[in-house]
Amino acid sequence: MTISTDSALLARIVDDLAEQGWSLQPLFAPQALTLELVDECRKRAAQGDLTPASIGRGAGQEVREGVRGDHIQWLDAGLSPACDQYLALLDGLRQALNRELYLGLEDFECHFALYPPGAFYQKHVDRFRDDDRRAVSAVFYLNPDWQPEQGGALRLYLADETTRDVQPQAGNLLVFLSADMPHEVLPASRERLSLTGWFRRRGDGVV
Repeated sequence: MTISTDSALLARIVDDLAEQGWSLQPLFAPQALTLELVDECRKRAAQGDLTPASIGRGAGQEVREGVRGDHIQWLDAGLSPACDQYLALLDGLRQALNRELYLGLEDFECHFALYPPGAFYQKHVDRFRDDDRRAVSAVFYLNPDWQPEQGGALRLYLADETTRDVQPQAGNLLVFLSADMPHEVLPASRERLSLTGWFRRRGDGVV
């Protein structure tokens, strides 16, 4: 089955990024696909496929739960039909961003992320200091019936020195400029699931 993203939805994301550097869109994917991705993430977690995430790059990578406490599994083409459909939707967004904002985005890397209760990710930006390829971040949430009192918001630190808390409700897609948007994941009282990824530009990886 081929799923395409509504052109008006893509236009809203493009406009938001151009005007404020971030965009939050509810119900980005069809509900059936969202629920399939919820089940896929939970199944893979139960199988032990998700492993503790590290910080840093290359030889400098290390697991530091005092900084970042999620468990992840990277998505590759062919992992499952639901994952392939999601990657196809994000490729449609990549093409729209290139067409309208001339970002030169070449590909999209993405992983499942599961935060156990109490886990968090301290304030950070998504672009590595020595690698400028990550240009646009995209987080798709997989938590049906999430309640604000359960915590787990992603807190954006905006340019005007205010903050915006984004609830990880299933179906919400948050897109933001990777280098320009400090953010953190607040601890939650229940498991918190997402698909977290980055649109990347061509480059030699060194700045």
